[in-house]
Amino acid sequence: MHASVMEFARTAIEPEDVAGCRVLEVGARNVNGSLRGYVESLRPAEYVGVDMISGPGVDRVLSCEQLCANVGAAAWDLVICTEMLEHAADWRACMIQMVRALKPGGLLLLTTRSPGFPRHGYPEDHWRFTTVSMGQICEALHLCASVEDDPDPASPGVFVFARKMMPEGRSDFRRLHKIDAAAAP
Repeated sequence: MHASVMEFARTAIEPEDVAGCRVLEVGARNVNGSLRGYVESLRPAEYVGVDMISGPGVDRVLSCEQLCANVGAAAWDLVICTEMLEHAADWRACMIQMVRALKPGGLLLLTTRSPGFPRHGYPEDHWRFTTVSMGQICEALHLCASVEDDPDPASPGVFVFARKMMPEGRSDFRRLHKIDAAAAP
């Protein structure tokens, strides 16, 4: 995990965002670092890590495209997704599922890579996102979001901290399908 991702999470997430809350981490397999220890130190009521591959940090193996069918819709106070979205073949389905998993008013902390970041095909590498495209994605999903660039110029990426504003079922999914993410190099 890039040090900037940990710093972003520590800055964005307040203890009251986690204490006594249900936290879901999507793409939880600890390949090169994890937010789990930090977030668990803030005392959530429940922390569940999901990933498509079993390994450290993974409580349940499942595809992000099938998230709500497996962990529930409108059930989570905080959804965390760091450095995973560029690896999802269907990023749109994953974003829709993560937002649907959130309770109204719930929070999404998401980081992903931008154009210029080297290909890292573990297990696959499909996309790059800009702050502009991620802002459009958040708008289409009715997320009130702060979208910023990774401050480390050596690791171009996008950091998002967002709140789910609309009641379930009100997002403009047709508009989401018109937003392009850059294909991986």
